Amino acid sequence: MITPQVQRAYDDAKEVYLKHGINVDEILEKLKEIKISMHCWQGDDVRGFMNKDQELTGGISVTGNYPGAARTPEELRQDLEKAYSLIPGKHKLNLHAIYLDTDEKVDLDEIEPRHYKKWVEWAKKKGIGLDFNPTCFSHPKSEDGFTLSHPNKEIRDFWIEHCKRARKVGEYFGKELGQTCVTDIWIPDGYKDLPVDRLTPRKRLEEALDEVFSEEIDPQYNLDAVESKLFGIGSESYVVGSHEFYMGYALTRNKLLCLDTGHFHPTEVVSNKLSAISLFNKGILLHVSRPVRWDSDHVILLDDELQEIARELVVNDLFKKTYIGLDFFDGSINRVAAWVIGMRNMIKAILKAYLEPIEQLKELELKGDFTARLALREEFKTYPFGAVWDYYCASQGVPIREEWLNEVRNYEQEVLLNRNKSLSEKR
Repeated sequence: MITPQVQRAYDDAKEVYLKHGINVDEILEKLKEIKISMHCWQGDDVRGFMNKDQELTGGISVTGNYPGAARTPEELRQDLEKAYSLIPGKHKLNLHAIYLDTDEKVDLDEIEPRHYKKWVEWAKKKGIGLDFNPTCFSHPKSEDGFTLSHPNKEIRDFWIEHCKRARKVGEYFGKELGQTCVTDIWIPDGYKDLPVDRLTPRKRLEEALDEVFSEEIDPQYNLDAVESKLFGIGSESYVVGSHEFYMGYALTRNKLLCLDTGHFHPTEVVSNKLSAISLFNKGILLHVSRPVRWDSDHVILLDDELQEIARELVVNDLFKKTYIGLDFFDGSINRVAAWVIGMRNMIKAILKAYLEPIEQLKELELKGDFTARLALREEFKTYPFGAVWDYYCASQGVPIREEWLNEVRNYEQEVLLNRNKSLSEKR
């Protein structure tokens, strides 16, 4: 509900921004159309429902034991619904293959669309889209750190088949929900210590990916993305799917290039890559995370780099070819709150970027008036962005400011803590 106080603050803010030719009403209409893909794996610490006793591998590590992690698809959907109810706008959900919802006992190379039917039915009811990822980790056939580039053809073929089937699941999502599914492939393949032969594994990966993508799928339903990484636990010295490999592959095979904000050198930022890659590539998938010293997948903050990413998307009008997803997992805090903080921060960053005098700043830059450019950008940091954000949240029927935290706390007491009680009672 929009209170008189929120409305007054919004009206005053509109006048301030209008002095610089910024129509706030129009910006909020644009913001409604931008969908962020919220990742399911924050809800249960990347365990999934295929083989929950399987140890996390492939450099995946979740710290913390905050109570209330989802144990079933039903509990995960319940948590997701609570999170979405506190986030303005209509968005998407990113599923990993291990989150299938079926009574059948199937392996990764046997997944079919029917194993995700309940997710599609739920998504239809909620009016959200679904994205997808094959799960190339935490499996007996990935224990030695290799999947699609494995030297053993039998194991390599297993992962090729899994990725092929993942694309068919993505196509199913797109057809059923009327929203294009982005299916992203990431593999952990690499060596802990220095290899002798860096080329041959990359040749095997290139051939495997060509086989995975051999079937044409209508891009209206499914878009393919490939994701690089600098290093991981167990692959500190060499990663087969490096940034250079996947950038070349995406450009030559007309695939989306996934840029994960934690997958580069500590001083390397994704924001500075967006404009360059956008000139040549079919499209970009963003996995927005927050590295702390390394790719540790922290909940994203409204920090400088997040704001720069949003600014690049807005200034260069890259939303038509950029798909935004979040990728973090923190088991040390309330998992629903982590989703809400991350999603709201991503949306805030985009809104804040829209509320800058872009054309005026471009003109100053072209004239070489870097003094005015700097002065104006700094002054806009204290413009009444908060009043616009509050109004947007209220107009979308979600709590303003930190009011959402009370709802999460109540949900924790009524739902999450009871899960741990029921678990201890069973024991």
